[in-house]
Formats: sequence, C-alpha cells, structure tokens
Amino acid sequence: MAAAWATFDDYPEERAHEFRALIDALASEVPDDSPLGPFERACAWDSTGHSDKAVPLYREALERGLSDLSQYKGRRAKIQLSSSLRNVGQAEEGVRLLTAELVAPSDELDDAVRACLALCLSSLGRDREGLSLVLGALAPHLPRYQRSMANYARALVEPEA
Repeated sequence: MAAAWATFDDYPEERAHEFRALIDALASEVPDDSPLGPFERACAWDSTGHSDKAVPLYREALERGLSDLSQYKGRRAKIQLSSSLRNVGQAEEGVRLLTAELVAPSDELDDAVRACLALCLSSLGRDREGLSLVLGALAPHLPRYQRSMANYARALVEPEA
C-alpha cells in the first residue's frame, strides 16, 4: 500500500480512476471485516477530490475499529473525515470530531488536528476561534515570538478583562 501511495503524483487528474482502482485492488487483499480496506479506499477517494464518497468509507473504517488497530491511522481518519465533512457542508460534525482530538494523546498529527479544526470553525463563521488554534499551533515552530503568539492566540478567544 505504501508503494502504491508513493506513486500517487504519477496519476494526473484524468487518470485518478486508475489510482483508485490500484488502491481498491490492494484493499481487497485485506480481510473483509478489516478497517484498513475502507480506510485506504476513503483516502483514495478523498485524495482524488471526492469527499462525498470518502465520508462513508472513513465512517466504516472507524466503526470497524481502526483506532483500536492503529491509533495513528484512527486519528488520521478523524482528521480526514472532518475535512471531508467540511467539504460536503457538515462542518459541525467535523468540529465535534476534532474537538475531542484536542485532548487525545499528543503526536505528530496535533497541528493537523488544529489546522482542520480551524477550517471547520471558519466554515461555521467562527474565524476568531480558528485563527486562535492556528496561531497556537504555529507558535512553537517560530524562531522568535513564541510567547507573544501564544498569548495572542489565547486573547482571541478569552473574554476581555
């Protein structure tokens, strides 16, 4: 599967169906009840611009226990599902999914959680909250102004004194 994904950029938009067919063929090799098949298929649909087809597959993968099988892939599925939900006009559900991820064990996906949550919030007209999340995620990566940016991020959502 990793080798197939490494070739993703070799498939221009007009050949996206070929890439999805490749992923589908590989996904069909896992047991029928495995969450990995629907997860990989969802990723393929999502990556080729079809959020509407990805949403039910992400849900199926999570319902089948993807997070129990791989906490990392489960978290990826929640991030990607939330992004897809936003794309199909269901940003509220994306906010619910990713808000729960803010208190999940920390990993390399923390900033992606915040970025996708910020997009969902913005789609709901909650731009200050979204900007706060993005600035808070960015602050630790800055060579200077880390404390200032973290404080500005908090000030965007805390009531004024």
